[in-house]
Amino acid sequence: MRCSTSATPAARARFQTAYVEAKLRRDQGITTDEFAFVRALTGRTPKVTMPAPSLIHFFRGDDTVSRDAYPDLEAFWIDLVAIYRAEIAALGAMGCAYVQLDEVPCAVLCDPEVRRIARAHGLDPEALIASYIAAANAAIAGRPAGITVAMHLCRGNYKGRWMAEGGYEPIAERLFAEMQVDAFFLEYDSERAGGFEPLRFMPADRRVVLGLVSSKTPDLLVRRIEEASRYVALDRLAISPQCGFASSVGGNPLSLDDQRRKLARVVEIADRVWG
Repeated sequence: MRCSTSATPAARARFQTAYVEAKLRRDQGITTDEFAFVRALTGRTPKVTMPAPSLIHFFRGDDTVSRDAYPDLEAFWIDLVAIYRAEIAALGAMGCAYVQLDEVPCAVLCDPEVRRIARAHGLDPEALIASYIAAANAAIAGRPAGITVAMHLCRGNYKGRWMAEGGYEPIAERLFAEMQVDAFFLEYDSERAGGFEPLRFMPADRRVVLGLVSSKTPDLLVRRIEEASRYVALDRLAISPQCGFASSVGGNPLSLDDQRRKLARVVEIADRVWG
């Protein structure tokens, strides 16, 4: 997978990804200990984040799954979805009210070059997107009452680098209409995320969190929010940093002061735009 930044040409990076060698099952909580830890330290609403089901499959495609374990790939998806449903049910029983699925493959498939590579490996990008939407929807179906589910779309964030570029247009109409989440967190901090036009497909009952905050000035951020409000009403918009401060073990080249200043900028802009 190519890996680049705005200041460097595309390069290659090695990383570990999933391989399923035996039947999948949930032997213990996956995020429950982390939720309990954070909940004990705050009076605010903790948000639990976890990779979307697609991440288990995408980087190896069908070769992710041992045919000895799963001669039928449909059985693999059924078992994987069952783990998510059990985890979310356990979180709900603990009082969790907010779960976020981090969806990288669908966002990466906005990139024409990634689509070309997928086809070269015998994969149909549109079929992949359909499968990933179906798996995510099945994972959150029947979630406990009171749990808000959001989806974060990201084109890669590893040591400050990214894997893909391209606006949301190739996936927007289907993804926004069919994905049964309450809110979308969308990467929008640079030109490689494209314009706001794909937001015209956003259903009226979804909230949109604009991942705008990187190094932009307050005035530019306000103008960008105004541009997005042409497609989604301002009362359904929000603002956030582009991505997490450490989306993987590799982390990002950010100091604690950088992180504090980015969060302060979010609060500043929210007060300025929404009062």
